[in-house]
Amino acid sequence: MKRNNLFKSTSFLRVVLLLSLFVILLIGGFTYRHISNLTNSEEIVVKTYNVNLELEHIVSYLRDAESAHRNYIVTKDRFYVNTYLNAKEKVNRAFLKLEDLVGLNSNQQKNLTVLNKLTDSLYNNFSKTNAFVTDNTTNTETFKTLFFEEKIIMDSIRRQSNAMFDLENKLLNEKQNEYQSDLRFTPLFFYLVLLATLVLIIMAYNKISNDLKKIKAKNDQLLIFEESTNQSEIIGKHGNWVWHIDSNKFIYSDNLYRLLGEEPQSFEANFDNFLKFVHPEDVDKLAEDLDNMIDAEELPFVNYRIVQKNGSIKHLKAYAKSFYSADGQKRLLGNTSDITDEIESFLELEERNLELERNNKELSAFNYAASHDLQEPLRKIQTFISRLEEKESDKFSDPGHQYLDRIKSASARMRLLIDDLLQFSRTNKPDKEFVSADLNELFENAKQDIVEIILEKKAQITSDTLPRAKVIVFQMQQLFLNLLSNSLKYCKKETVPIIEINYSKVKANDDPLLSKAPKSFYHKITFSDNGIGFDQKYAGKIFDLFNRLHNKQEYSGTGIGLSICKKIIDNHQGFIFAKGEINIGSVFTVYLPE
Repeated sequence: MKRNNLFKSTSFLRVVLLLSLFVILLIGGFTYRHISNLTNSEEIVVKTYNVNLELEHIVSYLRDAESAHRNYIVTKDRFYVNTYLNAKEKVNRAFLKLEDLVGLNSNQQKNLTVLNKLTDSLYNNFSKTNAFVTDNTTNTETFKTLFFEEKIIMDSIRRQSNAMFDLENKLLNEKQNEYQSDLRFTPLFFYLVLLATLVLIIMAYNKISNDLKKIKAKNDQLLIFEESTNQSEIIGKHGNWVWHIDSNKFIYSDNLYRLLGEEPQSFEANFDNFLKFVHPEDVDKLAEDLDNMIDAEELPFVNYRIVQKNGSIKHLKAYAKSFYSADGQKRLLGNTSDITDEIESFLELEERNLELERNNKELSAFNYAASHDLQEPLRKIQTFISRLEEKESDKFSDPGHQYLDRIKSASARMRLLIDDLLQFSRTNKPDKEFVSADLNELFENAKQDIVEIILEKKAQITSDTLPRAKVIVFQMQQLFLNLLSNSLKYCKKETVPIIEINYSKVKANDDPLLSKAPKSFYHKITFSDNGIGFDQKYAGKIFDLFNRLHNKQEYSGTGIGLSICKKIIDNHQGFIFAKGEINIGSVFTVYLPE
């Protein structure tokens, strides 16, 4: 129903717009034409009339001056001198008016200049003849000549004024002809203007029609967006609100009511009604935060609790930001989320962390027992075995000697296992102090720890120059020691062990093994040997704790050494990979972040 009303209103507005434009165009055209015609006619007529009038005034004033001068010659009465002198002042004022009237017309300006000179010549002639009147010598030939020149000058003035009069009339006629031409062109001009205006109106109409279609499409999209927003609020357990600060008016979204455990729009949206749901212990704090909202442009997150009518307590988190509308009114746009599940998950996580902390303490106690309490009885067992060998070995039978050797071997493996567990425990809880260290020096220290084995097996070890890096010193030295020991342990019989250590700095994007690495550059160190190798299918399990690929009767060990290496590399946020071929050798690749 609303849409039909909208379209009816739009159609009505279109009709009104077209009629209004047509009427305004019609009235404006007629008004402009008549006013323009009247104005032009009036200006031309008035100007021509004023020019002719001033010319007649000048000629009249000069005639009066001529008549007064002749009376002076006849009567010698000074009264007539003042008369033609006063006429000169009137002529000058008329000349000033003519200068304004002719304006930029160069022909009339020239004519006016000539007329002005003739007027000056006439008054100069008056001055010359006055001398003869004063001396009573008017009967001389010179006087008669001057008197005759006066008549000639006056005739020239009449001709010049007539020429200006004729020129002005000529200009008037030309203007009238132009005016008539304009009158003939005006209907066509206004018709073309009318057509152009109608075209513009049609274009405007089409534009309005297209805009309305776009607005309709946008409104449909807004309806979809509004519904999507409502569904998003329900799924995301949040609601929005707007506070018009100047009018103290609130607008709540439907889902904000649902967060309070109420039906949408079931009560008037205002702060007092909202406070009824707030937990009594959080009312004062929330009221204070609301006061801060008015002055602050942006409000940080505010956490508080609400109590629903069924007694359920929910944890809410609110955020608001102020903005100004087009009319300058300040408003607060806020969003409130239900974080009850997050709070409960956090509390559960805290409980699990406490449980984990208790388990870690128990594990630490076990590690202490493994590294101290278990070693003490083991040392006694090995001590008594040593005494049996020294003092009672000659009394044992052959099976007895075998049993004794097996006891010795088992106790040695037990000691090695305890030492490896202790070492793994140390790497599991590392000293987090990273220092800049020379890896070459740490590598040499690791070699010195097993120098007897290296000499015994005549191993050949070559190494590139390693860089300085920020590492945990004792762990990095343990890494080198374990990798070297691993290569020496699993060397082929009757073959000289050859171990090569190579170094390069690589970019993570250029190395396929580092496609998901968080850093950009890494130190790449590879340990290659010519030992017995291993099947590549076990490469993913070789770093698992207690994992062994070979029989313990063939090769000693606890299966912890490579697990320690993996743990050390993890502590340095690096990577370690293994690659092997049976009876060819193994390659361990270490990546340390630069």
